[in-house]
Amino acid sequence: MPLMHQDLASRLVPPAPGPAGAASAAHAINPRVPGIRSLHSPGPTRVPEAVMHAMQRPMMDLMDPRVGALIRACEDGMRALLGTRDAPVLFYAANGHGMWEAVTANLSARGRALLIAGGGHFSDSWAMQTEILGQATGTTVLRTPHAEGHPTDPAAIEQALREDKAHRIAAVLVVHTDTSSGITSDLAAVRRAIDAAAHPALYVVDLVASLAAAPFDMDALGVDVAMGASQKGLMCPPGLGYVAVNARAMAFAEAHAGPRFYWDWVRRASDLQYKKFCGTPPLAHLAGLEAALQLIAEEGLANVHARHARLGGAVHAALARWGMGEGAGALKAFCKVASARSASVTAIEITSGHDPEALRTVARERFQVAMAGGLGPLAGRVFRIGHLGDMNEATILGALAGVEAAMVVQGIPFGEGGVAAAARFLVDATAARAPAAAAAAATAGDAAGTGA
Repeated sequence: MPLMHQDLASRLVPPAPGPAGAASAAHAINPRVPGIRSLHSPGPTRVPEAVMHAMQRPMMDLMDPRVGALIRACEDGMRALLGTRDAPVLFYAANGHGMWEAVTANLSARGRALLIAGGGHFSDSWAMQTEILGQATGTTVLRTPHAEGHPTDPAAIEQALREDKAHRIAAVLVVHTDTSSGITSDLAAVRRAIDAAAHPALYVVDLVASLAAAPFDMDALGVDVAMGASQKGLMCPPGLGYVAVNARAMAFAEAHAGPRFYWDWVRRASDLQYKKFCGTPPLAHLAGLEAALQLIAEEGLANVHARHARLGGAVHAALARWGMGEGAGALKAFCKVASARSASVTAIEITSGHDPEALRTVARERFQVAMAGGLGPLAGRVFRIGHLGDMNEATILGALAGVEAAMVVQGIPFGEGGVAAAARFLVDATAARAPAAAAAAATAGDAAGTGA
């Protein structure tokens, strides 16, 4: 066999795992998949090519004026996305749990309390983390009760604040969308509850799973602190956290909070670049965020929100069919309140006797659809389909088909017609957009034809 044919033949045979070098090891860990593996976890989400390319730019000297311009672009873009005119946006090399710690470090004070609104696994996790940190600062953590499958209860928040006659509660902490359950809470209702109690508590919102997927307006809602991370609706890799802090919250942190350094909002709210990041800024992540914000701006934020609602609606339409006929009682939405269903992720409860983790494995390894499992008390009870970030109609229809195929393999009973119901939903939901899309395509074609 000629040498070049031998070389081609060797490359057509996958290398066997073992001590044959780094290439063989890499292939064994992450073999190439023709096409793409459809990523439907609710974070991390798919990273668009424009973001990946931006993150591949060469590193810059930290005194390069383009570094300052990049930071300002990210700060301004995030302020616009969050809906705040004046609140400084601070960035951290951190995930969502790191941003929880930033909140705790700046709002904890001896003799004060933080009220964490019950809303699912992530509010529970936030509370547990804050309780541990509060031991060092003398801060008490209070929680409101929570009913499984339901959003945060604003009435319980109002009651807790009314009972706090001494105004020891420094802040009310709310998770907007609980990723583990696919439930979104009503932030305007929480604002009304705080106002009705006539309590001076700060209003803090976790936007990790909702920003750039569901509407949010920091100033209009009267939110004092909004925090989140990069790996979900912002379409970036994990590792970049953000927090927007208004003047009232900044004043509290400056006057009351105990010792802190890396997490210190006051220290970071500086015009000096090295203070903004407590050292070296994460340049690659900032470049990716700048590109992601540009993609959101080009699509239009209202269109981004409408797209997420549309794709979530398609998943809900499929689930309604899956729960009929043979699937009656086998599959159902974990969220018991239709209006609280998240635009980011849908948690699907599965009958005991069927293993959602085995379903996930088959969907991922055999049909190239990667979705999420249950967390905390929902482990082994649900699987979750993410529908946020860089995603469109074809993406979600392909994912639903892959999930159906995996359910067939696993012998999970489900009603037929789920994918068809999702397609019908999308046909109806996009009908109003069709003439405008056709006109835009025609205009682009005319421009191309005339050389414009």
